[in-house]
Amino acid sequence: MNTRSVNTLSIDAGRLLGRLQELGRIGHDEQGRLARVAATDADKAGRDRLVGWMKEAGLEIAVDRIGNVFGIWAGAADPRPVMVGSHIDTVVNAGIYDGTYGVLAGLAVIETLQAAGFVPRRPIVVVAFTNEEGARYAPDMMGSLVYAGGLGVEEALATVGTDGSVLGEELARIGYAGDREPGFLKPHAYVELHIEQGPILEQVGLPIGAVETLQGISWQRVTIKGTANHAGTTPMSMRRDAGQAAARVMTFLRDHVTRSHAQSVATVGCLRLEPDVINVIPSRATFTVDLRDPDESRLRDAEAALARFLDELSVEEQVRISVERLARFEPVLFDEALVERIEEAASRRGLPSRRMTSGAGHDAQMIARIAPSAMIFVPSHQGISHNPREHTEPQDLAAGADVLLDVVMQLCAAP
Repeated sequence: MNTRSVNTLSIDAGRLLGRLQELGRIGHDEQGRLARVAATDADKAGRDRLVGWMKEAGLEIAVDRIGNVFGIWAGAADPRPVMVGSHIDTVVNAGIYDGTYGVLAGLAVIETLQAAGFVPRRPIVVVAFTNEEGARYAPDMMGSLVYAGGLGVEEALATVGTDGSVLGEELARIGYAGDREPGFLKPHAYVELHIEQGPILEQVGLPIGAVETLQGISWQRVTIKGTANHAGTTPMSMRRDAGQAAARVMTFLRDHVTRSHAQSVATVGCLRLEPDVINVIPSRATFTVDLRDPDESRLRDAEAALARFLDELSVEEQVRISVERLARFEPVLFDEALVERIEEAASRRGLPSRRMTSGAGHDAQMIARIAPSAMIFVPSHQGISHNPREHTEPQDLAAGADVLLDVVMQLCAAP
């Protein structure tokens, strides 16, 4: 079978949608929220179901030391595989498509090609990376980061989670502490299919996004120390109010990125005031800063502007400020040839597309360090994600999987 017959093939959309729903029923907590958080019992249940489907497809199962799960369709002459996938761990109170769609669509691609009698020049591998969300262990995208050599496996396994657990111990407990060394497969290419998690495709009425860049991410934790005092008796001019200082930082960040008229975004997602009493001036404010931009120089400029502002603020508000770096990833430029393949595959299917920047982090940005990589986006209703209301129309899910099918088929047939 050759690539000329690619458009005669389509994935089994009914099976894909059914599996998305089935996996979406696995991992709910006592409050009924989908919380298939990394290395928990819920994660184990999801992994077990995924591995079961992989085995039904006759795939070789491999698990590396950081817990990444691989389903391998081997037997090809070229040892470098075409790798597809994403992750199946979730945040707390998640939707059912984020990450999971890319993994199950990758499996659907392999099953479709097997049924068609396609003989690939290269192995095809579907992967579910560990702890992409970072909801329990930091940093996020950990499994792919370790796989790409950006974080040592021993350091990652020793990570202490938000609940005091140790990642390596939890992977062993749930039976997914594998024996393969991360990076044991060197991909010929990596393609990740994902819901957009943003509103752009739906707004412009397009079914496919060819992702050419991914925003750089800077995470910091800022601690401001002031002085607790009586809220009624302390004049405003005599306060060392950590809460007021924190509010000024948030306003500064919004104003700074708004003035830039660029794609910069800034978010304070976590904020804690102490002593957290209604009639006491806060003595401490601890909060996170999430800065993102697809341009590295602008991202550095935003970080520098924040640092200057914090220095000035400490003097003006008479507070002490410390900053801890939590994570830092440079913007990613995906492989141009792969992005073009995605556009061409969509066009042959009669699916209009546009080039895009991903505002969220993805495993593809890590694998791009070691192999040509790119992403395919499909629309997210109202741009909602990390939320039970996350939704993509069935026809869009099927269309994205068919584009992935065509791209993988070409990559496995080309020299």
